[in-house]
Amino acid sequence: MRRPPPPLTAEEQEHLRVALVFLHARIGTWAMVAKVVKSKRANLRRLRAGKRIRGMRQLAGRIARVVGADVRDVLTGRFLPPRTCSKCGRCP
Repeated sequence: MRRPPPPLTAEEQEHLRVALVFLHARIGTWAMVAKVVKSKRANLRRLRAGKRIRGMRQLAGRIARVVGADVRDVLTGRFLPPRTCSKCGRCP
């Protein structure tokens, strides 16, 4: 029997939140972000508020596909351009 993957660490969750904010800065609206990553807006809202949601690893995979990065890069924050703001997702 397959064992489910371990839950995301607090650091990985924070990197996932920053990735969502980065996508929002690029795409423009949370409705479009939800559509692109195939998630409900309510789930994205809960995740941005610091809460855990079901399917966080799957969401990280969908974000990685959208930005053209590896899932590990999304969960470690390495896919972001240098000096990307974690609050607004924009680069100076």
